[in-house]
Amino acid sequence: MPTGLAASDRIAGRVTRTAALTAVVVLLCGLTLALAYLNKARCAGAPFAEDGRSSVFDVLKDSDVCYSDIQFLWLGRDIDNHVFPYIDGGITEDGTLTGGAVEYPVLSGVLMWLGAVGAHNDAEFLLHSALLLAPFALLTAWLLVRLSGRAALLWAAGPPLVLYAFHNWELPVVCTAVAAVYVVTAMTRYSLRTRGILAAILLGIGFCFKLYPGIFVLPLLAYVLTGGQREAEDPEPARLDVRGAVMAAAAAVGTVVAVNLPFALAGYEGWRASITFQQLRQADITTNSIWYWGRQLFGQDAESETAFQHAVSIASPTLVLASFALAMWLGWKRFTTTGAFPWIGVSGAMLCGFLLFHKVHSPQYTLWLIPFLVLLEVPWSAIGAYLVADAAIGIGVFRYFYSIGSGTSVDLMENVVQFGVWGRAVLLVVFFFLFARAMPRGFRPAPPPISRVDRGDLMPVA
Repeated sequence: MPTGLAASDRIAGRVTRTAALTAVVVLLCGLTLALAYLNKARCAGAPFAEDGRSSVFDVLKDSDVCYSDIQFLWLGRDIDNHVFPYIDGGITEDGTLTGGAVEYPVLSGVLMWLGAVGAHNDAEFLLHSALLLAPFALLTAWLLVRLSGRAALLWAAGPPLVLYAFHNWELPVVCTAVAAVYVVTAMTRYSLRTRGILAAILLGIGFCFKLYPGIFVLPLLAYVLTGGQREAEDPEPARLDVRGAVMAAAAAVGTVVAVNLPFALAGYEGWRASITFQQLRQADITTNSIWYWGRQLFGQDAESETAFQHAVSIASPTLVLASFALAMWLGWKRFTTTGAFPWIGVSGAMLCGFLLFHKVHSPQYTLWLIPFLVLLEVPWSAIGAYLVADAAIGIGVFRYFYSIGSGTSVDLMENVVQFGVWGRAVLLVVFFFLFARAMPRGFRPAPPPISRVDRGDLMPVA
């Protein structure tokens, strides 16, 4: 699946255009990361309280839009006490985490612990965490420019990286997802089975950071099963590689088990607490989802709150799974007409369904979506509109919190947030269908086969 710039383009007979562009993109990404850190660091610094909390944090975090989960979670998860996560901890009946339990999968918890090593306050924790996370963003930029050329600037120098690079621990999981695409797309010297297995391992690792790459395993299996892109050029009847798909599935599951099992054995209650926390989380003002803001349009009362949360707990996963099924169906329809299952596009569509219908839609989740906007041919006008809506929610929601806390009028900022929430929701629906049909950026279609293959001739291979 050729993507990006042609490797034969050269500057001064020695340096390829691709290499020069890669250097520029990675350099710009580094500068953007520096700006992202400086933005969050405005909320950190002396004087500190006895617990290591910056006194300026609570004063500026909303008004100056410099809040980060990283700095906030210095307290409340025993990170400040340098307790290794999950081993000693649990969760109370009301959903409060105790001991070393954190709300994220185990690899994110380990990153949090590593960021706290040697830190004595939240400012040092923010700095150490930024230094740990930054290489993942740089590697993602390198992978994206190799795959999609100049479009990678959207990741490397776009507003989302400034706003969210160090808002939470998203950069490693984004990197693993993009790396899986790179393995399948660019490392064509290896067989599709081998690439599928390696990509499945990467997606399994990503799942252990922030769950969402796990949903990409299903379209990856379909791609391996149907023989990949090459089959579109082959006039012979396509054969289903059942064994290859099973091996890739086993690789993904095995990776998740291998990473999680030591934690589950060492401290089951602490390990299980992260799952329970997410199950108990409600669609409230902190979630930024269509569920909470949709309810605000119709008003609310305390008596119906329990019924509303119960309805969301059913409707949200049901609609998420329905969107996954629709994405897979659209992908299979595409396969029957083109001979290639669009696993990248289907993965992106599934992510759109998840972001749209999940009860939690934190602003930094935009970092999950940006690589698909880089990898797939979608209109730049739609991308620009999404960035505007994202900025409205990513900046507006904190100004909205500030208005609430300061007792000033909230009308303007609430309207800004509503614009961001609903604009983002509409565009996620648009991207869902665009992704399912989109070709990779820089894709050069092969000549059509001599004769159309009847998809009814599909045969499994061992």
